[in-house]
Amino acid sequence: MSELALVPIVFLTSCLTAVIGMGGGVLLLMLMPGLVPTAAILPLHALTQLASNVSRAAFGWRSIDLRIVPAFTAGAVAGGWAGAEIYQGLDLRWLPACIGLFILVFTWLPLPVVRGGGNIALALLGFCQTGLGMLAGATGPLGAAVLLQRNSQRDWLVVNTAVYMTLNHALRVAAYFALGFSYAPWWALVCGMVLAGICGSWVGTRLRGLVPQRDFHNWFRLLVSALAVRMILLAL
Repeated sequence: MSELALVPIVFLTSCLTAVIGMGGGVLLLMLMPGLVPTAAILPLHALTQLASNVSRAAFGWRSIDLRIVPAFTAGAVAGGWAGAEIYQGLDLRWLPACIGLFILVFTWLPLPVVRGGGNIALALLGFCQTGLGMLAGATGPLGAAVLLQRNSQRDWLVVNTAVYMTLNHALRVAAYFALGFSYAPWWALVCGMVLAGICGSWVGTRLRGLVPQRDFHNWFRLLVSALAVRMILLAL
C-alpha cells in the first residue's frame, strides 16, 4: 500500500515542474526508494515523467518550438543506446546511491556549458541527457543552459523543456522495455501516477504566472540535497 503514496507525490511534483520548468522529476525520483522495488524505480519514473511532460507541452502548445526536435532526437537516440549498455551492468543494490550522487553533482557543481543554442549543442544535449537519464533518471537541469541560449522567456523555456524531455523519456521507456522490464504488473499504479501527473501539469500551468521565483532555487537545492543523501543512506 505504501506505493499509493506516489500518486499525490506525482501530482505535487508535476505541478512544481509546470510552474518553474524543472525540479519535479528530481524530487519524485528521490522519494521513490522505499516505496517501490529498486529495479522498478527508473522504468516507472520514466513512464510517469513521459506523461507529465507530454501534458505540460500540450497545455502550453502555443510556445512549442519544433526546430529543437531533429537535432535533439539524433543525439538522444545515440545517448539512449550508450546508457542502456551501461545500465545492464549496474548492481541494482547501489542504484539509489548512484542516483543520489548524480543529483548532488547536478545540484551543486557547475554543469558543463555547451556554447550556443544551435544544432550541435542540441545534439550533445540529447546525447548527455538521455544517456545519463538511463542511469540517473532525472537530468532536467542539464538542458537549461542550452535552451537559455535560444530564448529566456519563461513560458517558452518551460514548454520546450517539456518537449525535449518528452523525447528523452519516450526513448528511456522504450529502452527499459527492450531490456526486459515489464510494466504490466504495475498498470494500476501507473494509471494513477499518469493521471496525477496530467492533473499536476494542468494546475501548475495556471499557477505559473502567479508564483514568484525569488529565493526559491536556494531552498530547492537544500531540499534536493537532503533527499539525495537519504537515497545514498538507503543503499548503505
